[in-house]
Amino acid sequence: MNQINTIGILHYQIGNTDGVSLEIDKWGEVFEKMGYRVCLCAGDLGARDGIKIPKLYHHLPEITEIDQNAFDKLTNYDPGALLNMIEINSRSIQTAIERFVKNKQIDLLVINNIWSVGLNLPAAIALRRVCKKRSLPAIGHHHDFYWERRGGSIPTCQPIERILMDYFPPKHPSIQHVVINSLAQKSLAERKGLQSQVVPNVFDFDAPAWSLDAYNQDLRQRIGLKESDIVVLQATRVIPRKAIELAIDFIKTLNVPERRSKLIQSGLYHGKPFNEGSRIVLVMTGYTKDDISGNYMRLLEDKAQRENVEMIHIEDKIAYSRRIRNGEKVYSFWDAYAAADLVSYPSLWEGWGNQLLEAIQARLPVVIFEHSVYCEDIKDKGFDFITLGSHIRGHDQNGLVGIEQEILDRAADEAVVVLIDINRRQQMVKQNHEIAQTHYSLHTLEKLLTNLLMGLR
Repeated sequence: MNQINTIGILHYQIGNTDGVSLEIDKWGEVFEKMGYRVCLCAGDLGARDGIKIPKLYHHLPEITEIDQNAFDKLTNYDPGALLNMIEINSRSIQTAIERFVKNKQIDLLVINNIWSVGLNLPAAIALRRVCKKRSLPAIGHHHDFYWERRGGSIPTCQPIERILMDYFPPKHPSIQHVVINSLAQKSLAERKGLQSQVVPNVFDFDAPAWSLDAYNQDLRQRIGLKESDIVVLQATRVIPRKAIELAIDFIKTLNVPERRSKLIQSGLYHGKPFNEGSRIVLVMTGYTKDDISGNYMRLLEDKAQRENVEMIHIEDKIAYSRRIRNGEKVYSFWDAYAAADLVSYPSLWEGWGNQLLEAIQARLPVVIFEHSVYCEDIKDKGFDFITLGSHIRGHDQNGLVGIEQEILDRAADEAVVVLIDINRRQQMVKQNHEIAQTHYSLHTLEKLLTNLLMGLR
């Protein structure tokens, strides 16, 4: 293999607050620290510098139409016409990627999720063809797989089945496969016969914790909250597998009179009072556009209203970095953590979970549902979290999940303690930070990437 000088990192989108975009930034930072030049390429660049290839974007109407016909129902095409439409778009994407590779003198491609989740079939085909045509080594960085995200992603016709077999992910000696958890590693081996390396999500735990400053100190005021209110932050995207309804159940349980009385009597951990007029509010920062059902937010709003839980969605005020938009101040993703008191993380399934590491870096207590990857890869590290258990009791008529009230009561009691006892709170977040720094730092990522590059042919 030729010497690697320049690495191209590709995804559907970058510069956003989703986990893949955030992880791309970390890989890019570490690659540059290792002495490589990094060039980004995506269908949507957000506010980042890079090469934009619009048809890489999975929410582009023509790409969405292909996806719907490939996996939901053949409504616009018969199998032959669908395959033809995939081919037309694939050729267009291939031409653009070849131009990117040539102009930027790319020696290695790091391809995030395009070969795994199946949301842009033409892009996956195009990238495989580019690698083959130019004898270009690649790392397939697979955060999620199509069989995990779509209830199996059953193809609507045989041509789509063949594409999934050949390209998701592709098999070739010059392609290394990376997954983010051991369950995905086993699944990839069983389903596709492909070996992979596990590289977990990481974070820069050497950086200072986010705090209130001159820019973000008015965030609570901007969203209608007072210093005496308790902010429970939900920093994930708003999609069903995040099970945000469990956060609503948790807040309802926390907000009962006997627990409010303890908060009122003791005051909050930072020395400010909690009084009769203080609220406990679920603040959501993530975007809703990835919700395939299109009605999850409405179901959450209905549930919150029924349960008398206050919920605020501030996606329009949050971006990857601070900026002014239409004359209004926009806060960074990290500013929301600085304004929070607790983080809710009730996901039923995660490939790994950036928001968990972010909460640890923010030195905030975490209320977590113990999903399968957490139980398999993370729990044994010894983190100190407020747990919602690992089992759901079922679904309601709207498909929203629930857990036993006994578990909610126990979690709410633990939350009261860390909301009033500064010593217990500091002991919890300090322990979590030290563990994360040991296992999930940028130093860990550098070692893993060094080994990965040594294995390329």
